[in-house]
Amino acid sequence: MDPLTLLREYTIRNELHKIVRIGDDYRFGNDYTFPCTIETAYRSKHVQANQYTLETLINFITNHHLKHTEYIQQSRSLRIPAVTLPDRKPLLDYLTGKTASSDSIEFLKFPQSNDTTVPVSVSAGVTGNEENVLGDVRVLENQNPIELIKAAEKPLKDREAILFCKNRDFYSVFTAALRRDEERHRAESLQRKDGLVAKNRIDRGYGGGDEIGYDGGPKAKMHLKGSKIGEGVPIILVPSAFSTLITIYNVKDFLEDGVFIPTDVKLKQMKGSKPDCITVQKKFSRDRVVTAYEVRDKPSALKPEDWDRVVAVFVLGKDWQFKDWPFKDHVETFNRVVGFFLRFEDDSVESAKTVKQWNVKIISISKNKRHQDRAAALEVWEKLEEFMRSRSH
Repeated sequence: MDPLTLLREYTIRNELHKIVRIGDDYRFGNDYTFPCTIETAYRSKHVQANQYTLETLINFITNHHLKHTEYIQQSRSLRIPAVTLPDRKPLLDYLTGKTASSDSIEFLKFPQSNDTTVPVSVSAGVTGNEENVLGDVRVLENQNPIELIKAAEKPLKDREAILFCKNRDFYSVFTAALRRDEERHRAESLQRKDGLVAKNRIDRGYGGGDEIGYDGGPKAKMHLKGSKIGEGVPIILVPSAFSTLITIYNVKDFLEDGVFIPTDVKLKQMKGSKPDCITVQKKFSRDRVVTAYEVRDKPSALKPEDWDRVVAVFVLGKDWQFKDWPFKDHVETFNRVVGFFLRFEDDSVESAKTVKQWNVKIISISKNKRHQDRAAALEVWEKLEEFMRSRSH
């Protein structure tokens, strides 16, 4: 059955909800599947040589209640060709069954002959005088109808053309594979983290600790170029003020899971007192070795030897944030540590006016599109890892 006739039947039976788009195909219940961009038999009278595609007709019939200007805008947003205004009413009347046919419909015509012909149905196992109808196709007596159909076919793609993948890509396949890979690495990372925390507690003879993270680190030594780095895991400092986007409450979700959760929401979810220190790791990493970082928000509580482990800071954009820091100015500060400023992408320019004068990486996130947070978190990790590599030689 051709897609135009099938769409008309589903419309008349009020079963449009059974037409489901799966990838680049439309599935009509459990009966038929057609490519979204297949041309139907309905031709526009007002656009030369233009046959409406199946996705155009389905988008039209499901949105015919919209005003034409609204429908045009909706079609453009979906990048689907729209039905012209003069074609709307006759097309709607045909699809809803108000009219039985239309002169805009041009079904596929097969080659005709002067010989006597009779209508037959391909699906009926055709013999000479059977009188079954397949659209308006008439097959010559004693001729194989399948051969006639093949002779009239219009090839759309071949094996070579499909390899070009025009207007499509393998992004969905790639993201699915990447997601499975991330889940595997996350499980491995959690196992390594459990072992790291347990070893750290044993080394220090300490059996306590909060469930969010731990205070302290293993006795590993790190030596970075330009300064002597003390013993223990590297430290990331975050502001203690709630007016900043990243705090000690939500930094773990952002850096480990790539999801920004507002601080006030995390406070409602939190059980127990505020942690002095938490541990974060890059979970969505392909590296077999995952570095752990301590996150703190009280610079005044750091000992002199702790400052040798500070490698990064999320800035608030205010000078008073650095009043307890041991460095003489912002130039020295951001030569010793890498700075980040997280902001909403639609915030005013004034919010980052001071930060732009510093050697700080500005990263923007959306207020509503949480699926974009992971890319922002990756920017932080890439800049941080680049900084660590540059100072390890």
